Amino acid sequence: MDSHDPTRHEELRTGLDATLRVRRELGTEYETALIESFLARFEESLDSAVDRRVRRRLAESRTASARDGRSPSSGRIEGFGERFGFGIVSLVLAVPLSAIAASEAHLPGLLVAWTGIVGVNALHALRDRLPGRTEGREAREDAF
Repeated sequence: MDSHDPTRHEELRTGLDATLRVRRELGTEYETALIESFLARFEESLDSAVDRRVRRRLAESRTASARDGRSPSSGRIEGFGERFGFGIVSLVLAVPLSAIAASEAHLPGLLVAWTGIVGVNALHALRDRLPGRTEGREAREDAF
């Protein structure tokens, strides 16, 4: 969701208003399904915005590299975009996971869910530093 795109904000606001109207009409028994549906639409919107930003930065990096006649700056921009996107997606998914874990298993469930979320993000952040991963990184950079 581009912070400078009022159309996207209006679409989300309209979707949220519609979700709230339906919730009032149907009652609280459908609340969970309505919230999950809205969050899924929000997540799709956020994913597409992050994808657009990453592609734009990658294109800008390639264009700058081509103009300078040198190779891209060791994947720095691509790595940032990928990490940023992964972090945003994991936080968006953390909301429903936390709600489900807390409602089903209370504090222990919430702790397990967040331990998993933190663990996945830590592994993602450290994956290029793991032994035997340098070849994979070079192959990924060459593919772009």
